[in-house]
Amino acid sequence: MRTAVVVGAGVAGLAAAGALARTGWSVTLLEREDRLRAGRSAVVLWPNGVRALRALGLAGGLDGISTPVPPTGIRRPDGQWLVQPGAAELESPPVVVHGEDLHDAFIAGLGDQVDVRGGIAVQSARVTRDRPAVGDGRVMFEADLVVAADGADSVVRRRLAAGTTFASAGFAAWRAVIPWYRAPQLPEELPPHGETMGAGHRFTYASLGEQGHQGHTSRGGIAWTATVPGALRPEPPAGQLALLRRWFAGWHAPVGQLLAATEADDLLQEPVGELKPLPGTFGVPAGPGGYVLVGDAAHAMPHHLAQGACLALEDVATLQAVLVNGSLAAGLQEYDRRRRNRVQRVLLQTRKAGSVLQPRGRLAALSRVNPRTLDKAAAIATEWPGPTG
Repeated sequence: MRTAVVVGAGVAGLAAAGALARTGWSVTLLEREDRLRAGRSAVVLWPNGVRALRALGLAGGLDGISTPVPPTGIRRPDGQWLVQPGAAELESPPVVVHGEDLHDAFIAGLGDQVDVRGGIAVQSARVTRDRPAVGDGRVMFEADLVVAADGADSVVRRRLAAGTTFASAGFAAWRAVIPWYRAPQLPEELPPHGETMGAGHRFTYASLGEQGHQGHTSRGGIAWTATVPGALRPEPPAGQLALLRRWFAGWHAPVGQLLAATEADDLLQEPVGELKPLPGTFGVPAGPGGYVLVGDAAHAMPHHLAQGACLALEDVATLQAVLVNGSLAAGLQEYDRRRRNRVQRVLLQTRKAGSVLQPRGRLAALSRVNPRTLDKAAAIATEWPGPTG
């Protein structure tokens, strides 16, 4: 039986551990935290992400925990339209899922065949003629395959691709989910989802409905993301929340209401940036086995197109497909071949969307927002035929 060690229990790591286990691998999942915890945010899944979930056999209950996000246009801070609502050329609109609901689906997909080890902070990776292995300074974990799913600041990637670093885009982002019992009632004239831009600042929100709404099992609530120019803030969450309320003061409804209903414990701060350059390969041979990079560990990029989780799921679905038959070395080479052009294509579209959605400086001309650029970028980003395409 082939063995695998998966480093990191986010979207990519949980999906990879479950996928390998379901195809006959013996899997050990290493997580820095003492137990597996869901992220404090929502996840946007575009059609390509849903397609990847289907390929992984995890889309069965998606309808019950997701809410469609149809095109809603973009407004100015005063509520005037920058881009009128339209219909992008997509097979279906994206859906938004509460992070805890998606986490539960992934946990169920692990079954009882994955050995979960909490409290393991991986500090090293061995790349020699021996079997690949990672260690936390006390124990080395060997396997035929090590899956690096440990995020943009991946320890494993730093060992495999020392020349690749995470470069800030000059912005920071905050995400939060306001639980349904604390979420404000949105004005009837407002859509349940919206996006607003102003002088480099950006605010998006999406309703997750009420708990268990309309036969769904979703936890409900309202998710929002705020992006502002500058570096990560050192203040504690309560101080960061106070800054956000000040920065977005006077913006049209429901921005102020959502920030007022948010509590410090809801808040999650994230850097905005990308890996430069991309790793030379996403699959690294090591002895008879090797390492593979998935998710942000392989190709972290700004969230302008909300493709982070989708690309991670594409990675895992592709990895599962290429490792079904043949040698491990050949599978890693094929994985890199299939993913590299795809990632580069999405990264290019993300940069184009970023030039529109996050203009720099107070004099940034919002009037130059071109909806065709955004629609084309979104359409290209979702063009993924599946793991065998």
